[in-house]
Amino acid sequence: MPYRQLHPLAGLEKLASPRLLTTHMSITLLPPSVSNLGCRVVYLCHNPNDVFVSLWHFTNKVGVDYTIPMDKAFELFSDGLSPYGPIWEHNLGLWKKSIVGSDNVRFLKYDKMMAELVKHVNMLAKFLCVPFTKEEVSRRVVEDVMHRCSFDKLKSLPINSLGAIDRIGGLPMEKFAYFRTGKVGDWTNHLTEEMANKLDSIVEEKLRGHGLTF
Repeated sequence: MPYRQLHPLAGLEKLASPRLLTTHMSITLLPPSVSNLGCRVVYLCHNPNDVFVSLWHFTNKVGVDYTIPMDKAFELFSDGLSPYGPIWEHNLGLWKKSIVGSDNVRFLKYDKMMAELVKHVNMLAKFLCVPFTKEEVSRRVVEDVMHRCSFDKLKSLPINSLGAIDRIGGLPMEKFAYFRTGKVGDWTNHLTEEMANKLDSIVEEKLRGHGLTF
């Protein structure tokens, strides 16, 4: 489906069911109907260090007259101040949902997914109730899906790289700003050892006792 902004959100009702939606909001901000209707939720998280670097780059692309130094942005992020709240609370929201035995919530880590793409594509297909058939597997449909959904492929599409998005309540955003590198561990090119150790320690403390580690 071609990209289009939905103004107002009631426009979502016009989309055929089942619908596929994406959001950065935490589970606590989603309506109760997400659980009540049996919606299937896939949560993909990154290493917090990579999350910070990605957010910093994106924030500085929001407007030509707006930039924030990395050290100041890091201080805010480490204090839990970011557009969607503390990263550790964001992660824990879906992590807790995923470990209580819910069949409708799948918690994924980006680094593990990228390391085992075939395994994860098959797993997601089953989770979304559209498993690959033996014939599709033999015709290498799984690999075709991986190629079509790869970061480089999506980044190169004109619909994702040309023009701008007129965001609700915000400045227009160039589409290419949503695609940077997609690399695991890119934080090593930006953070000092001291910064990385500090954030690692904060996240480890906040997640302690919940079974979630990075």
